[in-house]
Amino acid sequence: MTLADTLARDLLRIGAVALRPDDPFTWASGRLSPVYTDNRLTLSHPDVRGRIADGLVALAREHVVDLEAVSGTATAGIAHGALAADRLGLPFSYVRSSAKGHGKENRIEGAVVEGQRVAVVEDLVSTGGSVLSAVEALRDAGAVPVAALAVFTYGFPDAADAFLEAGLPLYTLTDLDALAAAAQTSGDLDGDALDALTAWRRDPKAWSCERGGE
Repeated sequence: MTLADTLARDLLRIGAVALRPDDPFTWASGRLSPVYTDNRLTLSHPDVRGRIADGLVALAREHVVDLEAVSGTATAGIAHGALAADRLGLPFSYVRSSAKGHGKENRIEGAVVEGQRVAVVEDLVSTGGSVLSAVEALRDAGAVPVAALAVFTYGFPDAADAFLEAGLPLYTLTDLDALAAAAQTSGDLDGDALDALTAWRRDPKAWSCERGGE
């Protein structure tokens, strides 16, 4: 079994991912979704947390040349990024969603060096907006983001386009395909529900609007 398959099963087992195609979740944006992901729960399970950290290290070593630092997105990417940076023996920083309103008004916490090659760690990629916002902040600070590493991605086409436009490769440990396969094996997802999940990923906005969401 691949790491992607193992982690997909882990996420289902600990309740970090919930599938509800017939009774969709409402995201903060108002959009309806058949899946809800809370990867913060992985931090409470040492075995899963360790697999994620080791997996991120493996992604970095396989895909990134001359990596010099790791930066996490606040808040969900901080713990995973810090654990990976510790295993790699590299400096760590994190990027806030916006600058602090007091003190030095930092957006980046931790030292970032001009020209430093940085991998940005996120727990979940949906549209990619939070990761790419962090990448922009790091670039403004003089760093050189060379890759985004994430635990899970929904695999939206728009997100792939956004990373391509930003010139940043994205590598993830597991994804919606692995999750759907794991859910089918466990009996949590039947054929009709799988069709709904596929239609949602293809056009999440249209899927939501058809059901009365944003």
